[in-house]
Amino acid sequence: MGWPDVDGDTALTIKVPEADPLVRAGFPAHVTVLYPFLHESRIDGPVHRELLELFRSHDPFELSFAGFGRYPGVLFLDPRPHDPVRALTKELTGRWPEAVPYRGLFGEGLDPHLTLANHEGPETWERAYDALEAECAPALPLTARVGAVHLIVRDGDRWRDRTAYPLGRS
Repeated sequence: MGWPDVDGDTALTIKVPEADPLVRAGFPAHVTVLYPFLHESRIDGPVHRELLELFRSHDPFELSFAGFGRYPGVLFLDPRPHDPVRALTKELTGRWPEAVPYRGLFGEGLDPHLTLANHEGPETWERAYDALEAECAPALPLTARVGAVHLIVRDGDRWRDRTAYPLGRS
């Protein structure tokens, strides 16, 4: 099943380049803060300034990736602690309630996670992901310093970076 992405969709994500060598999902390692956010056409000067202020009000933090998790068909790294990512999502959805996490496909949304693989079908994903976990486990734990949240935009068949919003006042 593909996501119902449309051109101009946006997302707010945390890049985790330390985990890029482990990802088999066809996109860079990241933890989603909010997908989808607002359509690109709605992100004007006032929205940009609100985002700058919102993210500046949150201090930089560290995420540690020491364990795996699974959703049906998905293998992910479980970032700890969850609270800083959840706080960002909660503030964003409080300010923009029309930005419903994952379009409401998963109720209130999903716990913070870093997708490693999401391409296996129901007959093969358990065995394939057991093997991938064994392959990736020696690289753990990973630690990432989070100093910014990135706005990405769907452009045709790919996502592209638009803006990085620094965390904290420095």
